[in-house]
Amino acid sequence: MRFFPIVLAIASVCLLSSIARADTSILVQSTTSTRNSGLYDHILPLVKAELGITVQVVAVGTGAAIKNAMNCDGDVLLVHSRKREDKFVADGYADRRYDLMYNDFVVVGPGHDPAAIGSSTDIADAMRKIATSQEKFVSRGDDSGTHSKEKSLWKAATIDPTSGGAAWYREAGAGMGETLNMAVGIGAYTLADRASWEAFANKGKFRILAEGDQRLFNPYGVMLISDKKCPSVNSVAGQAFIDWLISPRGQQAIAGFTVAGKQLFFPSAK
Repeated sequence: MRFFPIVLAIASVCLLSSIARADTSILVQSTTSTRNSGLYDHILPLVKAELGITVQVVAVGTGAAIKNAMNCDGDVLLVHSRKREDKFVADGYADRRYDLMYNDFVVVGPGHDPAAIGSSTDIADAMRKIATSQEKFVSRGDDSGTHSKEKSLWKAATIDPTSGGAAWYREAGAGMGETLNMAVGIGAYTLADRASWEAFANKGKFRILAEGDQRLFNPYGVMLISDKKCPSVNSVAGQAFIDWLISPRGQQAIAGFTVAGKQLFFPSAK
């Protein structure tokens, strides 16, 4: 293992030399969870110091981030909706998708758990209990990765919460922070990525009530937007940024990001 620092140093030199002739400012279209958790505040100063790249981030829902990327507004796409990421690549907007990291989703709600979902053994059962009890549930309703996951969980539970004008089901049409604030404000359940929940400062008496089901797995991918589709893309600096993220150094930095002593993202680059 003594060779590792030498390899890392060589890799860093290669990355630096690859961007030396390029504009070193890039725009990343990203999810709100990565920004709200504080991850970018942790890693982007390292990127600037080690690669000389200035990274600007537009943090929106995954659906909006993908649309922005397809409109050539950005250089790199970093999101968490695997089917849509694969389609983005298949449609030629990126040459490949890189595994980056993962965490999971959780259902949070009032501490007294009026729908009694805390006794559920699987997430579909928990969602059915919320619907059956008609306890309030707040959806992001914004075509984000979290919203897509929520819809898949309702489908697994054979529930359509939007049918019949159900009064218990509310759509925030907003990001994760705003959705959590709304849920806490009206005493409703909601689905959140774990990173956003751990970084959320207004928990009150809310707590995690459903977690651990494999269907709550939340992988993140990163892609260089194709310069064939979008000639304005800064391919050299964008690829250097991605190479750093998936390198041992970048993966170590992601693993080292914690909130209140808890690791929020787990490296998955191959």
